Amino acid sequence: MSKNCSILIVDDESAMRHLLQTILEEEEYQVDAAENGKQALEKVEHNHYDLVLCDVRMPELDGIGFLSRILPKFPDLTVIMMSAYGSLETALNCMKNGAYDYISKPFRPDEIILTLKKAQERLRLQRENETLRRELRSSGEQQQIIGDSTAIKQVLHQVETLATVASPVLIQGETGTGKELIARALHEHSPRAKAPFVAVNCSALSPQLVESELFGHRKGAFTGATQNHPGLFYAANGGTLFLDEIGELPLEFQPKLLRALQEKEVLAVGETKPRKIDVRIIAATAKHLKETIAQRNFREDLYYRLAVVELTVPTLRSRKEDILSLCAYFLQKIATREGRPVPRLTRDASDALQNYSWPGNVRELQNVIEKTLIFCRGQEITINDLSKEINHPAAHAFVDDDISLKKATEALERRYISAALERTNGKRAQAAEMLEISLRSLQYKIKYYDIDL
Repeated sequence: MSKNCSILIVDDESAMRHLLQTILEEEEYQVDAAENGKQALEKVEHNHYDLVLCDVRMPELDGIGFLSRILPKFPDLTVIMMSAYGSLETALNCMKNGAYDYISKPFRPDEIILTLKKAQERLRLQRENETLRRELRSSGEQQQIIGDSTAIKQVLHQVETLATVASPVLIQGETGTGKELIARALHEHSPRAKAPFVAVNCSALSPQLVESELFGHRKGAFTGATQNHPGLFYAANGGTLFLDEIGELPLEFQPKLLRALQEKEVLAVGETKPRKIDVRIIAATAKHLKETIAQRNFREDLYYRLAVVELTVPTLRSRKEDILSLCAYFLQKIATREGRPVPRLTRDASDALQNYSWPGNVRELQNVIEKTLIFCRGQEITINDLSKEINHPAAHAFVDDDISLKKATEALERRYISAALERTNGKRAQAAEMLEISLRSLQYKIKYYDIDL
């Protein structure tokens, strides 16, 4: 990994420059050196360096001064600071001014190499992400949101408006509706588009390590903390942090997250001073958080902090006019990927796809199209090529591969509410009485199930 990686060493001690140059050249790094920050500025402006190893205390222009002058011009430059006067305060000051990492002198050769390898890995990921963004832009496939329905157009209009502001957004919608796609669109159309977009699935975070994963930790802060970890908030600094499945966040951590959002700073595990962060928060949930609040599993104050603006992604069943457009998009995308001609849907297949209820929403539709293309190798897709759930929906009304009681209950509840509203000509008070629930509960369920009146 070290081959073709260029490093600039900035240190006023000639012996240290020579030692580092010897160590790094043995690892096949391309090495250059500067005696102070002023000389380093000139070198960086006229040459390309992947990484910079910079001392903190130097004459003419010290390390902090170098950081403050070089990073505004070269924000993607990865700088690692070094100091023989190491302290937590010095390290924090360096990180606050934009340094990627900090290492105390004296250090062992393997320590400096390990630090550089970590920095190179970060650099590799950054470049891969940028390459992917360019490929997506050039191919026209950059996170497309497909559909011409009124429901999806309203969402896209909201995205266009909300992308320009820094306020937190709470995205609500059933599983598979494309909440992360909306979050990415908010980021890509914002002034933060060139900065990181970091997506976190809160339900996958260990309750014991959630604080460390999000806020970071100091080496030795707990058993297993063998090195400093900056945390996902820091990884998203300047950009967007997407907290998916926010309703699954452990209750005991929620006050700490609330404080981080209010103060715009995070306190890493094992540290005593917080770090300032500049991150836009976008959260998403398939749950109705107000119900979770009522069950005392989610803090109301955190909810209001996250839900400055709420955006609801419509279900696929509520925008059936988009189904064939989505099918065409997935057919084109998957067939092109497989290097085969794009098959067409026959009329009976199109009708079956449009008449299906899609409890798994767009994600389920993509899965169905991909599975169909695996087994159907011809130029046409007929109703017989589709899975039994699609071409015989009645036979599978109460049996699902998932066998989710929750989904079955919600489907039944939605059907009863729709029937009651139809019988009462949309009069909610009468429908609520017929269903033996409160009017307020009915109004919430109408909104939750996207029931058209």
